Amino acid sequence: MTETMKLFYTPGVCSLAPHIALREAGATFELARVDLRSKKTADGDDFARLNPKGYVPALLLSDGTLLTETAVLLNYIADTWPEAKLAPPRGNLVRVRFDEWLQFIATELHKGFAPFTLMPNVSEESKRWAAQRLAGRVTLLAEALADRPFLHGDAFTILDAYAYFALRTYRHLLRVDLPGTLGSYLERLSARPAVRAALTAEGIH
Repeated sequence: MTETMKLFYTPGVCSLAPHIALREAGATFELARVDLRSKKTADGDDFARLNPKGYVPALLLSDGTLLTETAVLLNYIADTWPEAKLAPPRGNLVRVRFDEWLQFIATELHKGFAPFTLMPNVSEESKRWAAQRLAGRVTLLAEALADRPFLHGDAFTILDAYAYFALRTYRHLLRVDLPGTLGSYLERLSARPAVRAALTAEGIH
């Protein structure tokens, strides 16, 4: 049991998205840093024992329930703090379309980084193929954003929290400019107090 929620994170990786969302929601939570190589927390606890998947993010609820997977955590945060309006209400096609984009970021962008971050001995030809595929997916995101301030319209949502991690990582890994209005969009997200607070807490500059 824990008195407050605890977010297990590693600086700069996908756990940044729910970290931002928790701050946007005004949630009370603790941070627990995880070394993904040793599978140990900063306090020396065995993270792999708590989460056999061995990766972050993981969110330990106050009743001892552990949630994993970035998109799941984001949806949980949005639904638990509806007053923050981080996602449209459930039960209609608007939310289905919203979740469609959330899964697009998870599967087509986030998982597309694997050849550059997780997979050993990847050939340069495979990396070029992966880079071209990612570029196409990023272009789709740019077209969806167009001239809107946020992916779902006029207000920040969990889509933007996940997109912030994905686009920041994409630009860093491939050393490329973002197409369309994504560059200014990323700068706009970077200026949000919740984003700045999350980066500061994780020691990211």
